[in-house]
Amino acid sequence: MAKKKARKKTSVKKKISGAKKRKKVAKKKVTRKKVAKRRTAKKKVAKRKKATKKKATRRKAKKKVAKRKKATKKRGKKKAKRKVAKRKKATKKRGKKKATRKKAKRKVAKKKAKRKTKRKTAARKK
Repeated sequence: MAKKKARKKTSVKKKISGAKKRKKVAKKKVTRKKVAKRRTAKKKVAKRKKATKKKATRRKAKKKVAKRKKATKKRGKKKAKRKVAKRKKATKKRGKKKATRKKAKRKVAKKKAKRKTKRKTAARKK
């Protein structure tokens, strides 16, 4: 039996033809483009997230301001109520004073009238 001729092994590192090389380079370019696109997309997403966060913070700030305004308004209302109450009290006091003055005047007038009548009766008796 004749010995089989040993076949020449092709090296594992195959020689890449020029066309294949070009293909590989093109593929690399495409992947690079894809990567860049993804990166920009990620950046865009980050930007959008930041914007939404900003919006949220702005909304929060607005709410805070509104709350503060409401509180000041409430405070103002309370102050006004107090003022009104004070004024009412003052007018009441004034009224009371007036009434007491009137009463006093009436008392004085009564006393005067009594004295007058007394004088008259005394004159009549004489």
